[in-house]
Amino acid sequence: MASAATSGSAGAAGALPRQLARTRQFTLGVPAQATISPDGSTVFFVRTRSGTDPVSCLWALDCLTWSERLLADPLTLLAGEDEDLPPAERTRRERTRQLSSGIVGYAADDACQLLAFALSGQLWTVRPASGEVRRLAAAEPVLDPRPDPAGQRIAYVSGGTLRVAEADGSADVAVAVPDGPEVGFGLAEHVAAESMGRHRGYWWAPDGRRLLLARVDVSPVQRWYIADPSDPGQPPATIRYPAAGTANAAVSLWVADLTAPGSPLTAVDWDNRALEYLTSAGWDAAGPYAAVQSRDQHELQVLGIDPETGATSTLAEQHDDAWVTLVPGLPARTAAGSLLTSADLDDTRRLLVGGQPVSPPGLQLEAVVAVDGDTVLFTASDEPTQTHLWAYEPASGVRRLSGEPGVHTGTRRGGCTVLDSGTPDQLGTALSVRTTRGASRVRSLAEEPVLRPRMELLSLGPRGLRAALFLPSWHQPDDPPLPVLMDPYGGPWARKVTAEHGAWTYTSQWFAEQGFAVLAVDGRGTPGRGPAWERSIYLDIAGPVLADQVEGLERAAQLRQELDLARVGIRGWSFGGFLAALAVLRRPDVFHAGVAGAPVTDQRLYDTHWRERHLGHPDLHPDAYDRCSLIGDAPSLVRPLLLIHGLADDNVVAAHTLRLSAALLAAGRPHEVLPLLRTTHQPADEADSENLLHHQLDFLRRALDLPRPGDSAREQPPQR
Repeated sequence: MASAATSGSAGAAGALPRQLARTRQFTLGVPAQATISPDGSTVFFVRTRSGTDPVSCLWALDCLTWSERLLADPLTLLAGEDEDLPPAERTRRERTRQLSSGIVGYAADDACQLLAFALSGQLWTVRPASGEVRRLAAAEPVLDPRPDPAGQRIAYVSGGTLRVAEADGSADVAVAVPDGPEVGFGLAEHVAAESMGRHRGYWWAPDGRRLLLARVDVSPVQRWYIADPSDPGQPPATIRYPAAGTANAAVSLWVADLTAPGSPLTAVDWDNRALEYLTSAGWDAAGPYAAVQSRDQHELQVLGIDPETGATSTLAEQHDDAWVTLVPGLPARTAAGSLLTSADLDDTRRLLVGGQPVSPPGLQLEAVVAVDGDTVLFTASDEPTQTHLWAYEPASGVRRLSGEPGVHTGTRRGGCTVLDSGTPDQLGTALSVRTTRGASRVRSLAEEPVLRPRMELLSLGPRGLRAALFLPSWHQPDDPPLPVLMDPYGGPWARKVTAEHGAWTYTSQWFAEQGFAVLAVDGRGTPGRGPAWERSIYLDIAGPVLADQVEGLERAAQLRQELDLARVGIRGWSFGGFLAALAVLRRPDVFHAGVAGAPVTDQRLYDTHWRERHLGHPDLHPDAYDRCSLIGDAPSLVRPLLLIHGLADDNVVAAHTLRLSAALLAAGRPHEVLPLLRTTHQPADEADSENLLHHQLDFLRRALDLPRPGDSAREQPPQR
């Protein structure tokens, strides 16, 4: 499959890094976070005012007239003042990889008559019917406010206390107060937010009379310190980081009865020594429930909870000798009370309704995104480069809702379906709305990219490795072969090779315009290809992954004469950064230069849930951690290597790069290190983001002994 598009001029290609930076990877101006009213007549969403405006506003789309209405604008609400983010909110946004500011999240009551959001640590509400926007008196800073389903109260977290305010502003009471300095209620702990996909810590009962809430005690978790080396007068920030093999936060569940103010919380009873991870929870008409997982992640149980006593019963169980995969949106229940879970059967992750598989073999379940009565909406893939939106209905079974090839998700309610789609024929993602009365798109205000990706999707070798190839727009078939730049992620968190124009495709095309054949390969361990493919990296996240990059490169060169295997660079970030460093350290015969951004170099320094999922506990599998860490490989470096790391990164801490650099220096191996001041795992500063690409390009040209056109690395080769 190919995406046939023409690239821009040399000047346009040169402008792309700045455009990527100021548009936050083309995410600004794109509508997101759709919520549908019960009758399907209104869709609420967030979107910035333009493709370069970083401040998100809250909007409503009338599905009768297809007209939009601005409900809340942070610039107006804050009287033009800049948003003042509390530290805990900064952390929450970092965990969700949020790139904009302002109203980045909101919650609605069941009728969508009351919406609530936090802005600058303050509690705000909107009543869409009247358009009234109101700031409520609250204990600040306010985190994660959520109305109860009836729209009478709003729960939120402040200073570790879970509080409930009356929606009319008449009262505000503390429901759960920490009983120690390291205890908090109502928020997700680090590994839940970073590695499990659970970003919530409390859940309303349908009648609004009770709350299910998580208590998190981080006192068992070791302290780490992150300093700002550019400001020695500033004390270091203290974080609680559960590195592999060390203690996790102690997490428990409690029920609060709001009809009896001051009454003690009711403890939810389960064996949280054997099943210490709270992976998900919820409350519906059938009662509260939770999913809990063992430390080794081999066992997962879905528990029904008696809200009166806290007693639990096992509703479903899963076991896997490697790990039980957590599926976003599960567990859940239909209106009829059927429990929704998943199971790995016939090398397929399948949706189960009431314990019975309803999705077919070969269709890989990715997430459950909505339950509308007894209809279940889920995303799934039967081709690794695509994800589609599907619906299961008891009477008719499973059917696909998305049509075009691409990556789709969405939601449904009240006869209205919202599709969030990325396809090969459009730039970025699109939010489309379908009702019985017609269809329309929510306007995207994203900037038009100055450069169009020319991506060709490939299937390589006997494993059918999915790959994306980018060639310069100016390259002709009889031109000399091009140096190759491998541009993978390659790890278990995400696929990079998909049938859509994501932000990374623009970066890859930009490097191609500078004179490279750019190749991204999704190898073993990447999601979307079934349980056996994912688990083939169990206890070894280095060997199979690197082997697939080598095979993908060699197979692509057999198909395409444009690839010069005598000049191969590799770049990546996070897992991709680990993979880039791994490649030049262990296969210098194949890879001649590497750029490693925010790499995990010592697997024992990464968090418990994510790293132990793939490598087990370091006390039980020390050889796996040694085999997949890079520090011991330092004496092997014979190729140019650039290490890049944000010094404020609290996910993959800078110690990873610093320890590898120290080992390289001790071994007498030249290398380069680029530290990014005040930068977390995701660089956000516009100037840094722009110049980071130019710096990598300059390094690769030097390392591969490539000519630099003109006297500036910002120019591209001459056009034909």
